[in-house]
Amino acid sequence: MFPAVGGGIRAPVRWRAAGTVGRVGDATVVLVHGGGATRRAWDRVLAHLPGPTLAVDLPGRGEVPADLASVTVEDEVEAVVRAIRADGAGPVVLVAHSSGGLVVPGVVAALGGAAHLGGRVAHVVLVAALVPPEGGCGLDCMKPHHRDGLVAALDAAAAAGGPPITLPGPPADPEPFRTAYGGEALTDDELAFVVDPVRCVPDTVHHYLQPVRWSEAGPVPVTYVLTEADRPVPPAAQEAMVGRLPHPPALVRLPTGHLPMVTHPAELGAVAARALP
Repeated sequence: MFPAVGGGIRAPVRWRAAGTVGRVGDATVVLVHGGGATRRAWDRVLAHLPGPTLAVDLPGRGEVPADLASVTVEDEVEAVVRAIRADGAGPVVLVAHSSGGLVVPGVVAALGGAAHLGGRVAHVVLVAALVPPEGGCGLDCMKPHHRDGLVAALDAAAAAGGPPITLPGPPADPEPFRTAYGGEALTDDELAFVVDPVRCVPDTVHHYLQPVRWSEAGPVPVTYVLTEADRPVPPAAQEAMVGRLPHPPALVRLPTGHLPMVTHPAELGAVAARALP
């Protein structure tokens, strides 16, 4: 989730990291960004992933046009599934960051479940990802003051008859974001990467209001990457979300803030690579 700062689906962009060699029959690593971001959030990880990769823009962000005021989790699931099918990917390893985790159960279900049960999903890697209680929503994963503030803003917009709110994009002053994610302060290069308008974009609030049911996904293999110095999604909250998964995941702990794809791309890439069949 980068800082809080409807339409058709365009053809997806398939990226193969320079200098890597895919094996015949490789699974495709499908990368789903978090809130306020685009597929370009994964740029630094690509060189550390063997074989084919597919980074997907969710609707209304990046190169997939949509009305952010009405985008839902269902819209996001459809966009990811459509991109995978258009790409012709066979088995996939689905990697999702932060609020990108909200789309995972629906994507797994739409792709027929786990590969070992005849579906197309070989593995899921959740990176500091939101896992609500069964039938709950993204709001249930937020810090109480963030949740209450968002609900109050939604209520105020509805009472005023104004348009539904969306989350802002690139900040006028990026400096506070240097330490906003936890872990070591972002370097100048990392900060510039994060707030670049190709990655830091306005976002929807509506996907935080939609019910999510992990029971739909079935017994798919999951690895949860717990970011131990995370401020937006603190480690204790991530521990609770790990406990909500219907089947115990493999747990990997990284000593990072909320954006390991920016600060520790090699380590995160290695986790995703180990999930390949």
